Amino acid sequence: MAKIVHVILSGGVGSRLWPLSRKSKPKQYLELFDGMSLFEMALKRNTNIASRVIVVGNKDNCHLSKSVLDDSKVDYIDIVEAIPRNTAAAIAFAAFASDKEDVLIITPSDHIIQNQGEYQNAINQAIEKARENYLVTFGIKPLKPETGYGYIEFNNDEVLSFREKPNHVTAQEFLDRGNFLWNSGMFCFKAGVFLKELRLFEPKIYETALKAWENNNEGILDETLSRDIPSISIDYAVMERSKKIKVVSSGFEWSDLGSFESVYDYLASQGYPIDESGNMVIGTPNYTSFIGLRNTIFIATPDANLILQKEHSQEVKNVYGYLEKHLPELLN
Repeated sequence: MAKIVHVILSGGVGSRLWPLSRKSKPKQYLELFDGMSLFEMALKRNTNIASRVIVVGNKDNCHLSKSVLDDSKVDYIDIVEAIPRNTAAAIAFAAFASDKEDVLIITPSDHIIQNQGEYQNAINQAIEKARENYLVTFGIKPLKPETGYGYIEFNNDEVLSFREKPNHVTAQEFLDRGNFLWNSGMFCFKAGVFLKELRLFEPKIYETALKAWENNNEGILDETLSRDIPSISIDYAVMERSKKIKVVSSGFEWSDLGSFESVYDYLASQGYPIDESGNMVIGTPNYTSFIGLRNTIFIATPDANLILQKEHSQEVKNVYGYLEKHLPELLN
């Protein structure tokens, strides 16, 4: 009998949230949100919807996922990638592990979603369309001209185009036009429909991912076989090419928490302390005073600190890139 399956993608390292997020404990496992992690919140968000959970993670963080999953007592399958091969392959593994008529709800493990009623409504719409053999993507009604997200141009439930992350002028134009949504990176479709489209557009991903899956050892994928899989996102591999795409325009509050600016905004909305100039301290109870600074975030960890103005949050990736070459031990 066909099931609703929640597929959680949990392979990222959260490089733009360094030094909080490390390879040994990426952002989705940090218990920063009322004592809960983003991974735990993602899992609980869909327990009343799905009868099974599939987690696709990697060998560095699978033990962190397993700890949460075992405590939750949900029915789950744990798929461990030997090396990351992007989202097209990760979702293919989950589809191979499912019956072809199963409806997969694909979500990243590191998103904040508020307003459960609106979320449930969007999920129900997507499941209905998925059962009609469509590949469904979730678009979020934009609240500001955000340059850190991709966009979906739409008309009702039809996708007119996918757009890359824009500059600020283009993002404002998208907002003014009113028929653009933020691309959430969430999807819903039947396992068999997705695999058929993947095989049509990217047969090499399909064949090599299938071979790796058929040779898995209790969910752990072989590294040598995995290296043969092209590393391509689901957007490029399928969503931007298929004729079966529908979009659900979603009204729930959403953030991918992909930068310290989004973390700041979320924490501030939850009453986290900031001073009269909009400055915030994360990671230390020590008294900290800001002089002559506005909208500055101080992030403290035992071996590294980061100080930035929140509007420059996207530039943390440059620090991460420098550390990869010169101080890689600070990334672990």
